[in-house]
Amino acid sequence: MFSKTTEYALRAVIYIAQKGTEENKLGLADIAKAIHSPRSFTAKILQQLTAGGKIISSVRGPGGGFYISAKAKKLPVRSVLSVMGEDVKLEKCVLGLKHCSEEKPCPMHASYKLIKPLIIDLFESKTIEMLANEVSAGKSNIGNL
Repeated sequence: MFSKTTEYALRAVIYIAQKGTEENKLGLADIAKAIHSPRSFTAKILQQLTAGGKIISSVRGPGGGFYISAKAKKLPVRSVLSVMGEDVKLEKCVLGLKHCSEEKPCPMHASYKLIKPLIIDLFESKTIEMLANEVSAGKSNIGNL
């Protein structure tokens, strides 16, 4: 549904929310290993997520690394999609058509319009913290097991 970049961004955010704190910042190598992403690719993703303090915070130098503030953990998962430029995918035609409507539907329009609001609600109602807590409780995983 999303690009590989956004998939890794989601995993990274959840992992950092789960394991990192302002006192215990996580290093790039640990994050990349945990989310099964190449280090240089992970660095670019984290750069996007830290730009302007949108989602992730970072500190340079000794004792530095990445963490998510308590306030950012309360953000909906859709905010990660937004930073990555992919939240618009939730609103678009499932086949990517420019002109898909009730009057001129794609072959999947009738079925997708029934679940589309549920998908949007999922990304808007689940917070970063909720997903991190599920992983911490062992109810789900992000591939770092």
